[in-house]
Amino acid sequence: MAKILSNVELAPKIYQMVVEAPRIARKALPGQFVLVMAEERGERVPFTIADFDRQAGTITLVVRVIGTSTMKLSRLTPGESLYALIGPLGRPSEIRSVGRVVMVAGGVGAAPIYPVARAFYQVGDHVTTIQGARSRELLFWTDRLASVSHDHIITTDDGSFGRPGLVTEPLRELLEQSEPGQIGRVYAIGPAVMMKACAQTTRPFGVKTIVSLNPIMVDGTGMCGGCRVSVEGKTFFACVDGPDFDGHLVDWDLLIFRQQLYHDLETCSLERYIRQTSLCREDGSVP
Repeated sequence: MAKILSNVELAPKIYQMVVEAPRIARKALPGQFVLVMAEERGERVPFTIADFDRQAGTITLVVRVIGTSTMKLSRLTPGESLYALIGPLGRPSEIRSVGRVVMVAGGVGAAPIYPVARAFYQVGDHVTTIQGARSRELLFWTDRLASVSHDHIITTDDGSFGRPGLVTEPLRELLEQSEPGQIGRVYAIGPAVMMKACAQTTRPFGVKTIVSLNPIMVDGTGMCGGCRVSVEGKTFFACVDGPDFDGHLVDWDLLIFRQQLYHDLETCSLERYIRQTSLCREDGSVP
């Protein structure tokens, strides 16, 4: 079992968990993920490895509470152990010098994009990072991303910090201000609608745009087929063929539809779990 060394709340309902996992830490590469189980009868949940320390033998996961399984993970304390931790899984991001790269992180996407940005920074490329969130209180890891970026732009939907507006606005400006071929790659990680918007923004400029897909996943080894995605009209499994794909070739409407298939059931499960554990408000509503 993997011991939890720390589990702290970075922002409302967003937790940073450092886990003792020396074998995974030795092998992990940017873009790869792990499957986590909080308890024996729990759900297998995929998380991109947000950071790894080979010397210390640890990996870092960032967990956003959106359902029963993630709430259970958020409530684990240092000294406790995960029931299961499997990885590293998936194909690592392709890290090779392209001159200049733009990283676009939406919300919790700031965590999985960090090791990718760091890798390009370490090979000597010029890294521009655009980090967005709905509001100031939901921003995290700004210092980490700034430390591996030559330029760091922050946007918030409500204008409470940085530039007001969406991440696609500074992205478009950078593309318009750059000479053809000057930006070698764009990486976009965040909600599916945000990644879709980034791909639509870069398409007219012909800049290759890599996205990290997060469809429904069960086993993580390509056997269940739950994580299938359509890319250029062909079916791929995100767990073994990805999670990185060319954003210009992804069938975004199908991906978003499949992500929402179990929304009502997940909401029901979370509400039941909260009531069972006496975490609901006095009026019975879900916090």
